[in-house]
Amino acid sequence: MFRSWFSPFSVIPRHSRRSAIRTMAVMPAICVAHPEWIPRPGNKQIPSYRVYNKDIQRSERDERDYRVIRLQNGLEAMLVHDVKADKAAASLDVAVGHLYDPPDMPGLAHFCEHLLFMGTEKFPRENEYSEFLARNNGASNAYTGTSNTNYYFNVGTPALEGALARFAAFFHSPLFSPSCTVRELNAVNSEHKKNHQSDMWRIFQLNKHLTKDGHPWNKFGTGHKESLSRAAKDAVRASKSATSSRVPSPSSSTGSSFSDTEDGGPVGMETRRRLIEWWANEYSASRMRLCVVGKESLDELSDMTSKLFSDIPNRGEVESLPAIPDHPFGPNEKGTMVAVQTIMSFQAIEVSFPLPYQPAMWKYKPANFLAHFVGHEGPGSLHSYLKRKGWLTSLSSGPQNLAREFAMFKVTLHLTQEGFSNYRDVILATHKYLSLLRSSEFPPWYQKELGAISAMRFRFAEKRRPDDYAVWISEHMAWPVERDAILSAAQLVSEWDEAGEGEKEVRDILNTLTIDEGRAVVMARPSEFQRVFEAEGKVLNWELEPWYGTKYAVERFDDDFASKAREPNDIPELYLPEQNEFLPENLEVDKTEATLPAKRPHLIRQNSLSQLWYKKDDQYWVPKAQVCIDIRSPHANASPKESVMTRLFADLVSDSLTEFSYNADLAGLSYNYTSHSFGTYLIIGGYNDKLPLLLRHIFEKIKGLKVKPDRLDVAKEQLKRNWENFFLGQTYQLSEYYGKYPLYENLWLLNEKLPEIASVTAEGLQAHAKKLLSDVNLKVLVVGNMYKQEAINLTEVAEELLDPAPANPSELIDRPRILPPGSNYVWTIPVPNPNEPNSSLTYYLHLGSRNDSRLRVVGQLLVQILSEPAFNVLRTQEQLGYVVSCSQWGLPGDVYFGVRILIQSERHPTYLEERVESFLDSFKIKLEAMPESDFSEQKTGLERKWREAAKNIVEETNKYWAHIESGVLDFHRKDNDADMLGGVTKEEVLSLFLSNVHPSSSQRAKLSVHCVSCKPRPKKLSSKALLEVDAMLEKRGITLPLEWMDKLPDTETIPDTLRVLKEIINDPATIDIVERELTTLTEKYPDDSDRHGILPAGYVAIEEPKKFKDSLKVAEGAIPLVDWGDLPLSRF
Repeated sequence: MFRSWFSPFSVIPRHSRRSAIRTMAVMPAICVAHPEWIPRPGNKQIPSYRVYNKDIQRSERDERDYRVIRLQNGLEAMLVHDVKADKAAASLDVAVGHLYDPPDMPGLAHFCEHLLFMGTEKFPRENEYSEFLARNNGASNAYTGTSNTNYYFNVGTPALEGALARFAAFFHSPLFSPSCTVRELNAVNSEHKKNHQSDMWRIFQLNKHLTKDGHPWNKFGTGHKESLSRAAKDAVRASKSATSSRVPSPSSSTGSSFSDTEDGGPVGMETRRRLIEWWANEYSASRMRLCVVGKESLDELSDMTSKLFSDIPNRGEVESLPAIPDHPFGPNEKGTMVAVQTIMSFQAIEVSFPLPYQPAMWKYKPANFLAHFVGHEGPGSLHSYLKRKGWLTSLSSGPQNLAREFAMFKVTLHLTQEGFSNYRDVILATHKYLSLLRSSEFPPWYQKELGAISAMRFRFAEKRRPDDYAVWISEHMAWPVERDAILSAAQLVSEWDEAGEGEKEVRDILNTLTIDEGRAVVMARPSEFQRVFEAEGKVLNWELEPWYGTKYAVERFDDDFASKAREPNDIPELYLPEQNEFLPENLEVDKTEATLPAKRPHLIRQNSLSQLWYKKDDQYWVPKAQVCIDIRSPHANASPKESVMTRLFADLVSDSLTEFSYNADLAGLSYNYTSHSFGTYLIIGGYNDKLPLLLRHIFEKIKGLKVKPDRLDVAKEQLKRNWENFFLGQTYQLSEYYGKYPLYENLWLLNEKLPEIASVTAEGLQAHAKKLLSDVNLKVLVVGNMYKQEAINLTEVAEELLDPAPANPSELIDRPRILPPGSNYVWTIPVPNPNEPNSSLTYYLHLGSRNDSRLRVVGQLLVQILSEPAFNVLRTQEQLGYVVSCSQWGLPGDVYFGVRILIQSERHPTYLEERVESFLDSFKIKLEAMPESDFSEQKTGLERKWREAAKNIVEETNKYWAHIESGVLDFHRKDNDADMLGGVTKEEVLSLFLSNVHPSSSQRAKLSVHCVSCKPRPKKLSSKALLEVDAMLEKRGITLPLEWMDKLPDTETIPDTLRVLKEIINDPATIDIVERELTTLTEKYPDDSDRHGILPAGYVAIEEPKKFKDSLKVAEGAIPLVDWGDLPLSRF
């Protein structure tokens, strides 16, 4: 597939445009340039600013108003007035990222991003910002890129100014509170530990590591505790006086008092000093680009922005867009192959080439043009050729902007085992396809077709979440195109000019995509390298990447292979694609004015085989539609093997459709065919013109699939690998998965399904497919720019082509199992990955049935009130781990629900559960003391959330589909719940909390899943233990220097201590004695961080999961809660 990798830190050199010219009435013979920036005078409250004086290029359908302003301090802001908005948002992009970290403090930009949130001069409380957003239906986040750092939030529209006031203060008066330094170092460390076993992060850092000497691309961007504090430790050792470290916050405040018990002592203070120094040098208003989306007028948004953001300092001489024009690939990196050992089981090759910085070529987008061919999946493509040989499972291609001023062109190929055995031929075929492109003519219709697709997307782009939109705009404001082209430059593609400039850009890039300029990274598990490379007689010299410990080996391509790769294409199966038959021809929209959009679909057709729900678009007015079809069968999931075969069937249907459907996807019409516990889903969405054609073809393939043994082997291999890899993923995903097992009636564990894969044969799967489709029940939803009869026609096509007998829908309903009142279950499971340091806890408390409308509303309000304090206490204050959340958890069938608290941590799950129970106990006091004003704010925030309108057809469809799929059909639920919310009292919430959530309740129903890491955590030496070491050596006549403990890293483990002592004591016998004593001391004086915790009395350990699951009561499934009375005659 074509993959566009325009990353957030991209920037385009200024595109020259002619200024508008006007004739002055008083001087008719003289022409003057129209001023681009118009000054807007200020007043005592609002500093003056400048307004960009051109209309912003936008889609003709975009009803929002846009304005760009520039503040006196140099900050630029794009303001978006959306009169229909029910959610506001903002994003501020700072043009520095981790490539600008000091060499001796890897991760400092990321650490700054973390600590910036921890209080400001005007709002000193650590969680003031997050608490304000939570009360006002909002949320926030941030990320650190290579060349930028982006901060963003969303919030209910009435609260925009309050949110912006808190947000802006981060950039002009952050406290960088000393009390937060150590805690946020721990948060960064936890984030790194979370990523440590992730192949994506490991290979990303390896690619950075394999960079020419001295290039900043090799920096370690995430950072961890040791990388961020090492420089401070060196500085403290060099000067035992910590006075110089005690610098005030950028804004002095009572919140910035010092205490050695909470600020990390001299090392923590020095780390903080370096952070403030870096922030003061790098965070300049001239490097900031802001986008604000709100309901207010452009004038109001402009004044609000100037008032709140003008205090951000401009640092003077700093570059507004610092750039690194040197590419990280030098002669030693080019023409090489890198072998990388992975954690998960997969085989892949990534072929990379240095690329000119692509935003500079925004007009014709030549790298995207080439990626269209290289990533194509139709007949004649590289994908098609390798797939037919049984070597490939997926292929993607595209430009990737690594940082400001340098980029890569990448081709990523995921391989079968057979494909990996032929990895050299795969790399060679990739270069042969590039040779084909170099020797081919490119008729102008290729670029014209891509331009037409981009223009269509731009014209009919639908709204999305306002914070997503704000982030996209703030990122692209760094592109130095004229300000009126901020929205259009990145999205539109121009046809080639007659002078040939566009094609020349393509040819210039294509001529650099050669074996001598590129690098191939070959990825697989060690056993695969052993299998394939030993057969070749190849011995690799494995090395270790320093930050993640990834094993890799580098070698140059041999002359014979390189020579073949330079030759013209000699593979006849490779050729260029034909014109796209799926480009829509009819883009008309039947727009009928309606006073208010309808709030639900209507049942327009029903028989023993199917239900058809339909809603014509009455608010978005785009030539698009969404079609959801749930094909339920009693044979889909009756046993683990049938579940496996249903999944393989769905995978093979999709596999067989690749060549046909790829052009549809390019043209904006996509589908997804997947299995579920009662059958299969088909979702089709996009431009409605050719949708019936695609749907018919898909159903012909579903009904007529001929299972080919070779494709089945590939599907089985891929499925087995995916399921095995799941156990090597994040531990919080494991505890979530196991937490669902006892409560989901129709869920088979992967351990039950994995052994069945090998026994599936082509004949057996063919028979299963026939049985699967022999009797079904269809649920259909059609939403969008289609008439009722067209929706009926689609359903009739499905019925006609499947030609099944009707299944009983009452037998195809999701039913949960329910925890009994007064229960307290704990299921402990080892983490399968032996090198994974993180454990996890999923902690579930049952609340009851959503069919009880009052309980449903009170329960959701309770979860809303719990969520932010849970994050603040368990993550921010107690630093239990990077992944912490508290949310509602719905059981299958959408009837029963509860509260779920999730933590991933290096601490033992028993300790995590102890801290969760402590939090819940303390929350009782907080809830009892909550002022009515705060309680009312919580209700208002939740009401706004429930009344939020869907932003596009997909969101609207998903909202309806949840009710149709479950069978509840309560389409007005959120509005009704919002109406009821106003009457809910704090006493009702407290009562539910005390009966169903608080640990003291005798009626509480609780299940917790403990996924326990099998990687022993090195025990930390407590302060008492270290003093004992000092005393023990003193008795042996060895006096340690006073500063010896300062040399210990923050982990202070036995190996760390021994390493430091060996530098001081040159006596192996003494070191041996100390080593033996250290183990004893860790037991005698355990550090609090090593405590496992104690579960309260009365819990029941789950020893036999299947037996436990069978012991739980199966609850009733969903039933329609409303009879809409649409049939026999629809009201539409």
